[in-house]
Amino acid sequence: MRYFNTEGRCRPEEHYMVPLDDRLDKIKRLYVDRKKYFVINRGRQYGKTTTLMALAEYLKNDYMVLFMDFQMMSSINFADEQTFTVKFAEYIEKLFSKREQKDGIDLQALEELASLKEKQNISMDMLFARLSRICETCEKPIVLMIDEVDSASNNQVFIDFLAQLRGYYLNRENNPIFHSVILAGVYDVKNLKLKLRDDREHRYNSPWNIAADFDIDMSFSARQIASMLREYEADYHMGMDVGAAGNHIYQYTSGYPYLVSAICKIMDEKLPDKEAFADRKAIWTAKGIDEAVKILMDRQIPLFGSMMRHISEYPDLKKLLYAMLFLGEQAAYNPDNETIELAHMFGYVKNSAMGVQVANRIFEMRLYNLFLSEEELSSAMSRAAKQDRNQFVAGGRLFLLYLKPIINGVGNYYIDAQTRDARRTDVIVDYGGEQFVIEMKLWHGNEYHQRGKRQLAECLDYYHQEKGYLLSFNFNKKKKTGVQEIPIDGKTIIEAVV
Repeated sequence: MRYFNTEGRCRPEEHYMVPLDDRLDKIKRLYVDRKKYFVINRGRQYGKTTTLMALAEYLKNDYMVLFMDFQMMSSINFADEQTFTVKFAEYIEKLFSKREQKDGIDLQALEELASLKEKQNISMDMLFARLSRICETCEKPIVLMIDEVDSASNNQVFIDFLAQLRGYYLNRENNPIFHSVILAGVYDVKNLKLKLRDDREHRYNSPWNIAADFDIDMSFSARQIASMLREYEADYHMGMDVGAAGNHIYQYTSGYPYLVSAICKIMDEKLPDKEAFADRKAIWTAKGIDEAVKILMDRQIPLFGSMMRHISEYPDLKKLLYAMLFLGEQAAYNPDNETIELAHMFGYVKNSAMGVQVANRIFEMRLYNLFLSEEELSSAMSRAAKQDRNQFVAGGRLFLLYLKPIINGVGNYYIDAQTRDARRTDVIVDYGGEQFVIEMKLWHGNEYHQRGKRQLAECLDYYHQEKGYLLSFNFNKKKKTGVQEIPIDGKTIIEAVV
């Protein structure tokens, strides 16, 4: 029986996974068939290795694919040009040794490559001269894939390797070389110089300016998630509403591959042991998904660990995320802004019509928990409330600090990104199997207030709720505080004025 996998590569014969055929076909047609050199750079655990290995299998009838993983080469292998040249040649030779008929490779050309390890004072250009000979004599075009290029990204020798690839690429009509080259990692290769040197002169002088932009969406849509769940349903016959379940998982994850699999894995393996769910059908519902998210949020997974480490290493990244989440500040996406580009490269934010947004609800919740816990553990909260000219923002933080321990361990909460600004914020709480929509709004006169009530009623329609809650911050001296029940547009709104 297949299962949901969160540890390494996914295989369709072993794991439930989103079908990749459409994506693989697009990569082949738009990139490989057109002889493109490109980089698949996405955040951690975004399905890069699974996609690469599936692509290697998909291409094997038309191309010879050499799949390398730089994690298999230790750091000492990048110590100098000669060491790297020998180890790279040995790696290529090992790949060919696994092919019984050598796939139409000229054996003499392969032997010339292998002989490099016996020579003294070898250089990168000697390696590429022999690789060129192999590519020239091979019966099939050769596609080179290198996974985990980040393992080499702090080494000058890798920059020299990219420079050789670039030189041969530009002159491949006269000097045959790989038909297509695909590199995969978190960091975009154009940023390697940024990691190697601090001086501004060389900061963006990457030799990989020949690379085509890889803009294929690697996240999963709600429809694709539902297609995976349909295979699970076919095995268990529980009567799951796969469309509704797929959409609810998407609302939390925005299709981040690891998070999708992690939620499904918890539902499949952990929730059957909980008394709250009578059977599998009860698990694969909105209530079960909410419970799985709660369990996931309490775990120290590598993905969350990477996020916390990056926030610590890059203070401006932390400031950006804090300003977006707590201050309601919006920033237009600008790839020339190093902080925004870094956050985008790591997969923590995405570009939308509204500007830069946190990539998914799970990340938002994790970041809220981090920032709130930091304020809980310091006295800065009271000082901020006195100094912050925007008292709505300070009051909103106080409300979340009050709310968090109440729902902790029982439910989840998140803030609707579409309404978060310096005047209005919608908090969505999943608690005890129910969903509560709470709008926090700053008082700006009666007309604005009435419009806010209608907005909340529309929001309730979106979340399929009949009752909503309005927390109004009114800083007028003659304000009237208290709680009242207000019917509007067929909905019931409970308003508290503070």
